[in-house]
Amino acid sequence: MSSDLKICTKMLVFAALAGGVVSAGQARGEEIRRAKQQAAPGVAELAKEVHDKGWIVYGARTSKGDWDLFTMRPDGSDVRNITNTANFNEAAPRFSPDGRKILYRRLRRNEKIEPNRFGMQGRLVFANSDGSDVVVYGKQGQYTWASWGPQGKRIACMSAKGIYFVDLSTKEVVGRLSRQGFFQQVSWSPDGKWLCGVANSFGTGWSVARMEIATGAANAVNRVNTCTPDWFADSRHLIFSYRPPNQQGNNGNGWTQLWMADGEGTQRSLVYGEDGRHIYGGVVSPDSRYVLFTGNDREDGDPTRAGAPMAIMRLQDAPTIGGQSIALRQLHENTRDGPVLVLPDGWEPHWTYADIGVKK
Repeated sequence: MSSDLKICTKMLVFAALAGGVVSAGQARGEEIRRAKQQAAPGVAELAKEVHDKGWIVYGARTSKGDWDLFTMRPDGSDVRNITNTANFNEAAPRFSPDGRKILYRRLRRNEKIEPNRFGMQGRLVFANSDGSDVVVYGKQGQYTWASWGPQGKRIACMSAKGIYFVDLSTKEVVGRLSRQGFFQQVSWSPDGKWLCGVANSFGTGWSVARMEIATGAANAVNRVNTCTPDWFADSRHLIFSYRPPNQQGNNGNGWTQLWMADGEGTQRSLVYGEDGRHIYGGVVSPDSRYVLFTGNDREDGDPTRAGAPMAIMRLQDAPTIGGQSIALRQLHENTRDGPVLVLPDGWEPHWTYADIGVKK
C-alpha cells in the first residue's frame, strides 16, 4: 500500500471505528491528561469566551457500543444525545446554513463506519438540529457524500458517475458535473460558487482540490497526503489536514497537521500541529474566529475510545504547536502558541451559532 493511501486509510480518528469499551484505567488517565491541558494558561478564558457561541454537533460511541449524535456548547458543557438509537449507528452530522437542520448518515448497528466511505454508507437522514422530526431521505447508498447548498434547499452529492445537485423538495436532479478526479468529502461553499473535496487527478492520490460550479474547472489547493477539507465563511479559503513530507517522527512517516490555504493554493500556512498526534476533522466557526478539530494519538487509532479528543483554538493564535513537539518547532520557529481548549471525545464535529433549541 502506498504512503499516500495509508494516511487516509488510517485517518479520520480511527482506522475502522471498531467496537469496544473504555476501561476504568484508560478513563482515569484521560481525565488526568485533560485536567492538565485545561489548567494551561488562557484556557479558562477561552472556554468562557466561546461558551455562548452556539452549538457543536458530533458523533461519538455510547456506553452501549453504538454511535450516536450529540450536541454540546463549544466549551464542552451541556452535552446531549440527540439520536439515542440503539439499533443504528449515526455519523458525519452537518448543520444547515441557518443551523435549523442537520443531515447525517444512518447505518445498521452491525455496519462499521469506514473512514474513507462514511459518506457512501447507510442512508441519508435529515432532522431538526435538536434531533427531532427525523426524515430518512432515500434508500441505502443513495445521495452519497451529501453536502448542504448555501440556502439549505439543495444538496450536492457525488457518486462514481459524477457530481449532481438535488432539489430537496422534489428529489429532482437539477444539475450535473464531471467529478474531475474528486472521490471523497465533497463540500459546497457558503457562497454557492464552489465545491471542495479530495481528488486523485493532480499527480497524487490524495489532493485537496476546488471546483468552480459554473464551469466545472478544478484546481489543486494542496497536493500529497492531504484530506478532510472544509470552507471558511468567505468561500475563499479552506482548512484541511496535511502531512508534510520529510518529517522526522513516527518512523519517518511524520504527523498529520491542520493547515489553511486560499482557494488558488498559492498561500498555505500551518494552523495547528503536534508531534505524536494526527490532527483531522478541522472546521472553522461561522465567524471564522475559531478552529475546531479532532485528532488521534496513535497511528492505528484506539478502538476502545468513543472518538478522539476534540479541541478549539482561536484562529488569531495560528500557528499553534501543542506539546513539546521539538521536531515540529524546529520547522516552525515563529509560532503564537495560544490556548487550546480540549473537549470530549468525538468524530466529524460541526459548528453553528444558531439557537437550535433542545429536545424535550
